[in-house]
Amino acid sequence: MTYSYNYTQTYKPNTGTIIVYLILMVVVIAANWRMFTKAGKPGWAAIIPIYNTWVLYTIICDRGTAMFRLLIPFYNIYWMFKSQIALAHAFGKSTGFGIGLVFLSPIFMCILGFGPATYQGPQEL
Repeated sequence: MTYSYNYTQTYKPNTGTIIVYLILMVVVIAANWRMFTKAGKPGWAAIIPIYNTWVLYTIICDRGTAMFRLLIPFYNIYWMFKSQIALAHAFGKSTGFGIGLVFLSPIFMCILGFGPATYQGPQEL
């Protein structure tokens, strides 16, 4: 029995999929921009890849170095939940909202950025 493989086929994403993805990216960046400005941080920090995580952790717990805990395998899962819940609390939202930030991040980031939530201050992690 002989198998024949065609290695020349490549995946070409649908143009509609790419457009929807780009629109989603722009909306999430705008939501992060608004969230950063609500917390008194520069909004442009939302578009710089590693610096935005640093600023996010200064918003959450007032120490950007806490982001390095995301590099620890398996612990990073726990830390992601804990930090997103602390982000929700920093904006006066509930623990359930923090769980929503973990699983449906684009939607809940838009609610934080464009909604009436106000920054309450850094939380204890």
